[in-house]
Amino acid sequence: MAIQDVLVVGSGIAGLSYALKIAIRYPDAKITIVTKANEDETNTKYAQGGVAVVSDFENDSFEKHIEDTLRAGDGLCKVEAVEIVVKEAPERINEIIDWGVRFDKNHEGIYDLGREGGHTENRIVHHKDITGWEIERAMLEAIKTYPNIQMLTHHFVVDLITEHHLGQDKKEKTTCYGAYILDLKSEKVERHLAKTTLLATGGVGHVYKNTTNPIIATGDGIGLARRAQATVSGMQFIQFHPTAFYSEFDGQLFLISEAVRGFGAKLRTTDGELFMHKYDEREELASRDIVARAIDNEMKLRGDDYVYIDCRHLEREKFLDHFPNIYEKCKYEGYDMFTELVPVVPASHYLCGGIDVDLDGKTSIDNLFAVGECSNTGLHGANRLASNSLLEAMVFGHRAALKTVEKLEKDQFLIYDFQFPEWNEEGMKVQEELVLISYLRKQLQAMMSELVGIVRSNSRLEIAQQRINEIEKMVKEIYNFSIISPKLLELRNLVDVAQLIIQQSISQKENRGTFYNKDLKDL
Repeated sequence: MAIQDVLVVGSGIAGLSYALKIAIRYPDAKITIVTKANEDETNTKYAQGGVAVVSDFENDSFEKHIEDTLRAGDGLCKVEAVEIVVKEAPERINEIIDWGVRFDKNHEGIYDLGREGGHTENRIVHHKDITGWEIERAMLEAIKTYPNIQMLTHHFVVDLITEHHLGQDKKEKTTCYGAYILDLKSEKVERHLAKTTLLATGGVGHVYKNTTNPIIATGDGIGLARRAQATVSGMQFIQFHPTAFYSEFDGQLFLISEAVRGFGAKLRTTDGELFMHKYDEREELASRDIVARAIDNEMKLRGDDYVYIDCRHLEREKFLDHFPNIYEKCKYEGYDMFTELVPVVPASHYLCGGIDVDLDGKTSIDNLFAVGECSNTGLHGANRLASNSLLEAMVFGHRAALKTVEKLEKDQFLIYDFQFPEWNEEGMKVQEELVLISYLRKQLQAMMSELVGIVRSNSRLEIAQQRINEIEKMVKEIYNFSIISPKLLELRNLVDVAQLIIQQSISQKENRGTFYNKDLKDL
């Protein structure tokens, strides 16, 4: 029986850093990375702002970064996780620089440190306004130098393999033994057995109509974890990015980085009035949840579809040096940022909760790890501090890799004792019409956007719960009687994600961070 040592689901910074660390420390390990799209199509690729790390110890400190993170998390961060991430950051940054990542420097040869909402000091290292793309590029190049790492693109994980596939009753502790994976080219589901499995599948943005996330962000890892009965929490804490470029069409919206407001951009209503001073003394540099709710409120007060971001007063050459791609994208859409106001709207951006993990990235299921946005390390609490996410992926990718190597060296895996079945399509299944799958997906996204968005209420959540139960029932019936396809698998995962968000929103009894229910009292 061919068994991999490590199965990695996802090819963003979390999955790649984890795989690289294992390959370096355990050269005999057989490592397979699977991704449902191209190898570089990840949430990492679209991260603009940068990575938060203390490097200027004259003006900044670990204590300040920790304090900023705790403040943003609104009292719900795990302090130990925050301290680990902040204090291990410099070493992790130096590693990816050694792997070839290029961060911008000023004319003195010192890293050009940016500042974003919620930060009290300039501490964001970046590569122009495409930091994620640069990190993804360098890490993929590094991966290719290790022959013990296999990359399988266009492979979609259907389900994790656990004891229930042996017909065993659920034990006190569930164990993961790999996954059943659909090869999108052969259209066959293959059994991939593995001693350890990592979920690094990114976010859940497409559970809403509008998101800054790429089309792949359908919560696949969280869907897999929920069905395998891993513990998942914090799903009510969805961060909406305040400034996505407004479009009349649903789907992925172009992100106008928070760093643009850190650079001095201002927000205005459609009649040109400044408004952030009414909501927070930090104005445009307030944390994302405050800015997003302020924009949402101004839009509702006026019946507008968007507000404006104003960059007309900013220094042209410096702006173009920092944000060339944002400028060109807006210019392509018909807006010159130096002469015109640019329409923006809040959009689903980042999941602060996820699959529960310990300080080594271990889930509640044996031999299953989770790293990156799909995990809940406790770093973000109720609201993520800007540019802490890429850092979290690097730190926990490193820690999970060390723990995995430790487990592999002990080599005490029960996987050899079992005969897991090949995938079996029971009975005669039919090819479901994609129009029905697309219809249900749009229904789900509209329901989540209208009832479980930036501002929620008890009545909205009750209606949402009833509606998602109906959609879940229909999707289960389609799944049981249809040939599986990527669209169907994504819809199945989105339903799992929506259920978790709604259920945990109903259970949340106080407004914290990104979560706001107008029927609850503020702290």
